[in-house]
Amino acid sequence: MNELLLRSALELADLLAAGRITSVELTTACLDRIDALNGRVNAFLYVDREGALAVAADVDARRAAGEELHRLAGVPIALKDNMVTRGIPTTCASKILGGWRPPYDATVVETLKAARLPIVGKTNMDEFAMGSSTEHSAFGPTGNPWDLTRIPGGSGGGSAAAVSAFMVPLALGSDTGGSIRQPGAVTGTVGVKPTYGAVSRYGLVAMASSLDQIGPVARTVADAAALQELIGGWDLRDSTSLREPVPALLDATRAVHGAGTVEGLRVGVVRELSGEGYQPEVLAAFRATVERLRGAGAEIVEVSCPSFDYALAAYYLIMPAEASSNLARFDGMRYGIRVEPSEGTVTAERVMAATREAGFGDEVKRRIILGTHVLSAGYYDAYYGSAQKVRTLIQRDFDRVFADVDVLVSPTAPTTAFKFGDKISDPMAMYLNDIATIPANLAGVPAMSVPNAVADDGLPVGFQVIAPARRDEKMYEVAQLVADLSDDVAAASPAARWEESK
Repeated sequence: MNELLLRSALELADLLAAGRITSVELTTACLDRIDALNGRVNAFLYVDREGALAVAADVDARRAAGEELHRLAGVPIALKDNMVTRGIPTTCASKILGGWRPPYDATVVETLKAARLPIVGKTNMDEFAMGSSTEHSAFGPTGNPWDLTRIPGGSGGGSAAAVSAFMVPLALGSDTGGSIRQPGAVTGTVGVKPTYGAVSRYGLVAMASSLDQIGPVARTVADAAALQELIGGWDLRDSTSLREPVPALLDATRAVHGAGTVEGLRVGVVRELSGEGYQPEVLAAFRATVERLRGAGAEIVEVSCPSFDYALAAYYLIMPAEASSNLARFDGMRYGIRVEPSEGTVTAERVMAATREAGFGDEVKRRIILGTHVLSAGYYDAYYGSAQKVRTLIQRDFDRVFADVDVLVSPTAPTTAFKFGDKISDPMAMYLNDIATIPANLAGVPAMSVPNAVADDGLPVGFQVIAPARRDEKMYEVAQLVADLSDDVAAASPAARWEESK
């Protein structure tokens, strides 16, 4: 493997700025590794070699001419395949969008293009972001670079695997109930869900609009901070976008990096997010990190958020309800595939039914049916209405505990990566993977997964840091401290030693 690919995004940015490497050289190294390994990992659904190299060459020419560029200009990046890209396929890993090339770019894509980051391709995912393992993709599952017989998490397993396998230094994912953080935990990467509204969702193919959030995937906390600073900010086209300045996230990481100690930090350990059902090695790694924080000077406080016990149930009522409404647009009339009934009169209703039957996978159909049911007149108050009341209770629990602590911490996922097929036949067992990540989405607060250990089974473990809404900089500060107090998990990845010729 090209040694450049082992470096962080910010290290690569410094090498580019100093003229020690070119963007064409770096982008070619990423593309060559993707070509060599994607047949094994299946992290990418589409690779744009020509487009990425054209941007890289433009960056090199501008830099040679003395033009001032964004710090990350020339650093390659990958996008989860639910962010629309003009002229480039966007499938959401679903047959129903086969061949669709959007006529516009998502806001985050516009931002990346303006900053001149070469976009190398679109990554695999659970179909329409519905899943926790990337086994629900219409184009086959993605493998975990730590063990290709195991899942890379979901729904954004492709982005996490691409970064974990050193195919790219940066990627973007979307997090509805943990779809950036849970893959981060099981692939040894840093996964961030910013405050709801901190990053524009315009051009993100919606699953659950009140929960979805675009965020960074990286191998270091500082890289994630730099990427969120770039893509964050107000967007007129997103009605939920926060109209306020982007915080100095990278400065927050620098404030604690290398210090080894922290004074006055109050860390809340959530009782409801670290108990029954958690793998012993995951709990042991979590507790060891908490003790390291205590040793660094943090005050550790156990807190209780009783409503979190109902978060999973509330989420799996609210999310399918919103998904069933959002996916109604896929009707075989406007974009994507169109399937006509094999016999009988061709009507709009029958075309829609035939298209959805052929185009949607089982998990998407399951959630549409569930969501339609809970929104029906006879069940709205009993299910959807009650779930929204639980959501309010969760938000109040966060408000109450954040009055006493600076951040909350928990394991990111209850287990390390499980083997393909272990849970796909049992939807409830699959849904339980999101038990620790869902509360942050329901409340709209920022949360991050940081790799903090390698378990006895040789697989990475993630440590979750949750901060109050609009306090993303505090989340980054504590996450950087956790990273400094933990071993370099990314360096332990088997992918760092893979031979590309295999």
